Amino acid sequence: MSIDTGRRRYRKRADQVVTAVRLDLDTDGFRYRKWGGEQRCKAGDWLVSNAGETYTVDAAVFARTYREVEPGRYLKTTPVWAERAESEGWVATKEGKSHYRAGDYLVYNEKDGGDAYCMGADKFESMYERDDTCP
Repeated sequence: MSIDTGRRRYRKRADQVVTAVRLDLDTDGFRYRKWGGEQRCKAGDWLVSNAGETYTVDAAVFARTYREVEPGRYLKTTPVWAERAESEGWVATKEGKSHYRAGDYLVYNEKDGGDAYCMGADKFESMYERDDTCP
């Protein structure tokens, strides 16, 4: 028996490309504050500019989920699973901890709820569309 979590499959809209640069330097990485918590990146991770917001993405996650569409421009091509948050809280991400409010989206790169992040509803709905092609 399966339980409906309210989580649905989505795809990034085709016009939602990001600009990204790989942190391909001999470095220990760096720490920064975003989404209500401390984030961290390491050598090999990606620095992403997405619709006016800048953040880092883990190297393995970026390689698995994005493809280059032109030099320095990438599109997330793998689906995500998302659900609306009923109350405020936070999720652990690969980069740190991200806080959300009721009504925001909890987004997962893995169907089982792994590799989480969160996003405000307006931003999520402008960037993603429902993908009912697969369960």
